[in-house]
Amino acid sequence: MIINTGSRTDTVQYYSEWLLKRFQEGFVYSRNPLFPNKVTRYELNPEVVDCVVFCSKNYEPILERLPEITNKFNTYFYYTITAYGKDIEPNVPDIGDSIETLIKLSKLVGAKRIAWRYDPILLTEKYTKKRHYETFDYMAQKFSPYIDRCIFSFVEMYKKLKTNMPEIIVLTENDKDEIAKNLGLIAQKHNILLQTCATLGNYDKYNILQSGCMTAEILGKANDITFRKINHSGNRKGCRCMESRNIGDYDTCPNGCKYCYANQNPEIAKKNFEKHNIESPLILGGLNPTDEITQSTQKSFLVKHKQLALY
Repeated sequence: MIINTGSRTDTVQYYSEWLLKRFQEGFVYSRNPLFPNKVTRYELNPEVVDCVVFCSKNYEPILERLPEITNKFNTYFYYTITAYGKDIEPNVPDIGDSIETLIKLSKLVGAKRIAWRYDPILLTEKYTKKRHYETFDYMAQKFSPYIDRCIFSFVEMYKKLKTNMPEIIVLTENDKDEIAKNLGLIAQKHNILLQTCATLGNYDKYNILQSGCMTAEILGKANDITFRKINHSGNRKGCRCMESRNIGDYDTCPNGCKYCYANQNPEIAKKNFEKHNIESPLILGGLNPTDEITQSTQKSFLVKHKQLALY
């Protein structure tokens, strides 16, 4: 089983003390976003948790105590660092600070456990193709010795994005092809493995892999483990990732990124953040009298290698 800590909210940046406490106590509760009165309990035990996957835009708050988790669990880290400034990502550290933190993280956990996410790619009058190429080139040169790969995707034009970002320029298929070609050339120059995430376009001709960003191959190679062959449906159209269980919650991330799919709007996230209780097994608030708690049926997907007797 894979535990995902950050695809619904930036748990590392804003809830790191809570997260560490959950691992100390060995369990966590997760509320069903579709049926709020249904809560699932997950055991945080390396016997049934094959890998803990982190997704964040700022690992600085957890670096000092991260070994409390990495010393016990297989891990993999997705670090999102983009070309955008405070006008789009209000509470995300600037590029210089993010570069320093990624290097610190890499020295702590090893380059093979880190994927740099450069996504979502979007265009405005300020964030042009040229600006993307220049920023990507600058960061790629810095990150090359410290990462396993780079993953990118194009922004999805869902309904609330048009409200939150009226300045966005809709990407055409020609735009996407041009951007992929140039990112591919830059990645090759810096000897970085580049791949897409949940992107339907095929960019093989630009040496860009179509692999899922969280596959058995990626997590297995990073941790020297082997997963059993299991069919996974992915998380959305075009996704080839392994199934995982998320312990975060929607509408709880104070980063305030305009393109965020996990927040309805920044104000709701801010109000919800105030409900956070570090002592609670839930990331947001506590248990209610009407909650139904179900114990997750957890099992390992790893191939257990038998030790050979020596004679």
